[in-house]
Amino acid sequence: MVITFSGALTGILLTPVIGAIIILLLNKESREQARIIAAMSTGIALLLALGVFFGYDVDAANAAAANGETYFAFEDHVQWIESVGISYHLGVDGISAPMVLLTALAGFTGVLISWKIEDRTREFMAFFLLLVAGVFGVFMAVDLFVLFFFYELSIFPMYFLIVIWGWVKTREYAAMKLTLYILIGSVVALIGLLALYFKAGEATGVYSFDFVHLNEAARAGVFDLPFFGDSGVTTARLWFPAIFIGFGVLAGIWPFHNWSPDGHVAAPTAVSMIHAGVLMKLGAFAALRVGVQLLPDGARMHLPWIIFLTLINVVYGALIAFRQRDFKYVIGFSSVSHMGLVSMGFATMNLTGMTGAGLQMFSHGVMTALFFACVGMVYDRAHTRDIPSLGGFARKLPWVAVAFIIGGFVSMGMPGLSGFVAEFPIFVGLWDGPVFEPDPDWLTGSFNYYAAIAIVAVLGIIITAAYVLRIVGQVFFGEFNEERFPGVTAISLYDKIALVMLVFWLVLVGIYPRVMAPMIESGVRPIVSMLGG
Repeated sequence: MVITFSGALTGILLTPVIGAIIILLLNKESREQARIIAAMSTGIALLLALGVFFGYDVDAANAAAANGETYFAFEDHVQWIESVGISYHLGVDGISAPMVLLTALAGFTGVLISWKIEDRTREFMAFFLLLVAGVFGVFMAVDLFVLFFFYELSIFPMYFLIVIWGWVKTREYAAMKLTLYILIGSVVALIGLLALYFKAGEATGVYSFDFVHLNEAARAGVFDLPFFGDSGVTTARLWFPAIFIGFGVLAGIWPFHNWSPDGHVAAPTAVSMIHAGVLMKLGAFAALRVGVQLLPDGARMHLPWIIFLTLINVVYGALIAFRQRDFKYVIGFSSVSHMGLVSMGFATMNLTGMTGAGLQMFSHGVMTALFFACVGMVYDRAHTRDIPSLGGFARKLPWVAVAFIIGGFVSMGMPGLSGFVAEFPIFVGLWDGPVFEPDPDWLTGSFNYYAAIAIVAVLGIIITAAYVLRIVGQVFFGEFNEERFPGVTAISLYDKIALVMLVFWLVLVGIYPRVMAPMIESGVRPIVSMLGG
């Protein structure tokens, strides 16, 4: 039975799937046709995503948030398997609408960057489109069974894209490592999700995976009841770590981050753009949606110690990035560091910090996609990623140099760019501390603890500035070695379009944050309300 159907989100989801099917029906020699179809599919999805983003009703979202409810726009809701409470339910809130736009942007520019791929072009484009579709599905899913289905679906195309088209030296190792880490984490999260499903069904008499139903159960305090018998262990406190950290594996949370840099480095350029720019956001988004929003009591208990893990992400990731000689590994460990800021923003448990985390997800996604695009363009011409061996590439690739420098400024949190408007609220939120009154007998709930985390986390910004400036100086400035790098050609028109599109959003959000910040804030408000704010 159809409950509601707008069609916009289904259109975004199906466009890359249909494109992939059409590409697979082509003969293997139809490389140019495969590229055009992939560009058209992701281009249409991008236009629809822009429509959804700019058509989102922030006022309606704030009105719903005033009642503690999450507002989902452009809903497509069709009953699927009623006997177990599974429905095809798509919708976007203030957090997921920017993520849908980010996915569409990374998908379209990824196709443009991959235009010159000649090895099994048809299969590459088809797998890439399926990967993009899987990511779309996670961000748009309101039914948690559908969310988990697309979560798993996004992993398998990634495996094949790395193991077939990735860097020969490490692609098999990196692809298997990535898959095992994420699958194990997702299985742990699935067990926690099933625990919520059965607990809510037992208490309400309705067994459903729909987020709206589970959220109503959470607001009614169902997950604050003992999980079994008369024990003092509540469902929220028992299962929050499994759900948050299980999904957090994909977000690269320490110490389960080790798969991430290897996966970034082994993947082809476009896949690295999706991998670091978007795929890691799936873990953070699912941890927030399923963990923090449905289990606020568990979040209040466990996030004060989990925030210490995110601090290690920020500082340790930046230090390891600073020590790398491989151009791509620097960006890989930089992603680990910056994703730590996202999880740290969620762990502030206040409106300012969590809004900054949402902005950071978008800013980091675009910035990292830009970084990997630039690295790929340099590597395709120099055939090395050894930073000390490079130099003077600004003379040969001025577009790449300018784009990378802008991305570097974003990474350092330079005012006027998206990195600043994302990171500054996170640090303000850290300084302010959680919205709820902390237990005075619990050290990790005190204000001073959060202030200390903020002070130490600033080291990450300083170290980031150091390695970004080092890379810019060694790779793009200095003397260019004509003998070692003969015949370096300029980038193509498609590459230039991709760079301009990515830079545009980094500048727009930095100069005019109101294009996105109120939307994200409206999505965060119901979560903060659940936490006690």
